[in-house]
Amino acid sequence: MVGQLVMVGTDADQLSPAATDAVSTHHVGSIFLAGRSQVGSQAVAETVAALTGSASTGTAGSTPMLVATDQEGGEVQVLSGPGFSAIPSARDQAGLTAEDLRSQALAWGQELAASGVTMNLAPVADLVDIASPASNEPIGRWGRGYGGDAGTVIAQAAAFAEGMRAAGVVPTCKHFPGLGRVTANTDTASGVTDTVTTRTQDEAVSVFAGLIDAGAEVVMMSSAVYTLLDDTAPAVFSPVVVTEMLRGDLGFTGVVITDDLSAAAQLQEWEPGQRAVQAVRAGCDLVLASADAAVAAPMAQALVAAAQSDPALAARVEESALRVLALKDSLPGA
Repeated sequence: MVGQLVMVGTDADQLSPAATDAVSTHHVGSIFLAGRSQVGSQAVAETVAALTGSASTGTAGSTPMLVATDQEGGEVQVLSGPGFSAIPSARDQAGLTAEDLRSQALAWGQELAASGVTMNLAPVADLVDIASPASNEPIGRWGRGYGGDAGTVIAQAAAFAEGMRAAGVVPTCKHFPGLGRVTANTDTASGVTDTVTTRTQDEAVSVFAGLIDAGAEVVMMSSAVYTLLDDTAPAVFSPVVVTEMLRGDLGFTGVVITDDLSAAAQLQEWEPGQRAVQAVRAGCDLVLASADAAVAAPMAQALVAAAQSDPALAARVEESALRVLALKDSLPGA
């Protein structure tokens, strides 16, 4: 069951030995294609087939793997080359009608599906509603968001998500409860803190509420600290933010995935196993180790050990595994 809770990264162009080991030895059930690949769809499909073919049947039998990547567009597009379109940034996508964006996202999703990808860690749903969007290092500076108007972000992110799902690719709305108001990036800086976002009547949170109402199946957590929500832990480790807010206040019943827990500077004060256990305790279902595949094994081992000694965590693991399996069951051909 723990294997269903871990997603391990591998270079999109070639198999990572650590990722292969995580899949074959630790029953990891999901992979993430990382880096910046120019090799095209056929070569990516071969990489995916090689890694998914090495999967141990484990307790999940013939359960398919989730194969994810970051295909937002603009500065964040892992897969390029023959068979992949050059996707415009979300800032540019915001200028399309929702109907046009849905249609184009369908085509981009079909390209992903043809290469074996079943999950896209997009769209970005972060509301960048600050005076100087370019000062928002993770999102605004790079044009990764749909803007500062909540209604526009909901409409465009929903259109992108609908196009992906119509292509058979699971979209992921990120990064709850929003990274549009911080100045530093949790991947490259520590102490990243949001002192603005509130639990009720907050426009950034309302974007995720709107996308959940529109049928969002997967939501990614932010690793920033939100002082007005829970000043004791990053959101990804906070039961207040994951379980009370996302599950309780917003009524989300789908899969909650972490942002990268393997190499993010924000989280280095915790050991890899601690990161995985704290995220699952908080209510997360999928632990993402995208940047450093070597930590996937100790994460899985820590989750097994903690679950064996703590019935409450064992119940959480089972609950999350069932959510992930249900998502996999929704994939075309599953």
